[in-house]
Amino acid sequence: MKTTDKVRKLLHWQPQPKPHINLDTQIYGLLKPFRLPFILIVLTMMLGTIGYMVIDDFTLMDAVYQTGVTFTTVGFGEVAPISNQGRVFTVTLIIIGFLIFTISIGIVAEALKNGEILKLIKERNMLYKIARLKNHFVICYHNEFSSQVAKQLRQSHVPFVVVDPSDDLENIAKKHNYPFFVQADPHTTDAMLKSFLSSAKGLITLSNNIADNIATIASARLYEKEIGKETPYQIIAKANNLQDEDKILKLGADKVVIPTKLMAERVSSIAIRPDMINLIEKFIYSQDSVLAMEEVFVPKRSWLVLKKLRESRFRDVTNVSVVGIRRKDGIFISMPKGDEIVTSECKLLLIGKAEGIESTKQLINKETKPKELSYV
Repeated sequence: MKTTDKVRKLLHWQPQPKPHINLDTQIYGLLKPFRLPFILIVLTMMLGTIGYMVIDDFTLMDAVYQTGVTFTTVGFGEVAPISNQGRVFTVTLIIIGFLIFTISIGIVAEALKNGEILKLIKERNMLYKIARLKNHFVICYHNEFSSQVAKQLRQSHVPFVVVDPSDDLENIAKKHNYPFFVQADPHTTDAMLKSFLSSAKGLITLSNNIADNIATIASARLYEKEIGKETPYQIIAKANNLQDEDKILKLGADKVVIPTKLMAERVSSIAIRPDMINLIEKFIYSQDSVLAMEEVFVPKRSWLVLKKLRESRFRDVTNVSVVGIRRKDGIFISMPKGDEIVTSECKLLLIGKAEGIESTKQLINKETKPKELSYV
């Protein structure tokens, strides 16, 4: 191990995460027109320095300084007496400098005119910010639904990245307070790399076009297999009707939302059990609530696989209760008993404090039985 690596480990310094795509190649490509002015300036400085050293026996530093003030036509005068030959050389150097500056200004203005360089630099800075995110959500396609979802996630301090192909996405992001955004088609590889999907918790695709949602889900699941992600993405998608819902679920979505159906269920619930709905909103969805509810995935290598639920002892260790189990085949078991067997790749519906649920996740993801459970 290198000395620098040992020092970093000792001080708990972590290297800054880097994006999968940093746009350096594209930026360097746009900077190519700047090479000619730079080369001409360097050659002129070299020519002027050598000329003054040969013609008037200037020292190196005096020759460099005299060339600089002459080439830039600042008019600081002579650093030492110059012969007639030197003055002719000086006039020639001034003319060459004027021509080079004129050419350079035209080249630089043309390169900066379309704003592509500044646009790429802004995007590059955004990608580096996104690369620092972990367990974030990738929201695909901007519309009324996604803006409301982003608002709720922002209020709950859940990080997210909005991906949309719109040309004016930067203005949209400012209007709706999107802290992180990527202009791309969500189903493309570029979009997944730029949004740092490899570190994301899940993906939300809310396009009004079912074809867009299907393409995004299929691409995300394929990318999930390619990178060998142990915990599958939580994918939520929008559908327009029950037929679309069935298709999207078969393609790999975990949850499908139908706006009309959701509104109908919401209205009927409020009409039938208004007090219960208010209670749920207060304790589950309120920002200042002490309770949280979350489905936690049980990986194949978890120590809890094929163990009885009572062996988890979550209530004793983390003060979290398991109120439901969703099997891999989609079957949901509500209020499971202690004798219920926890199967591989199922999901446990947990309710408790946020920090308790987070601790429970860590216990579930361990491959060997946690030591904490030996004392309860």
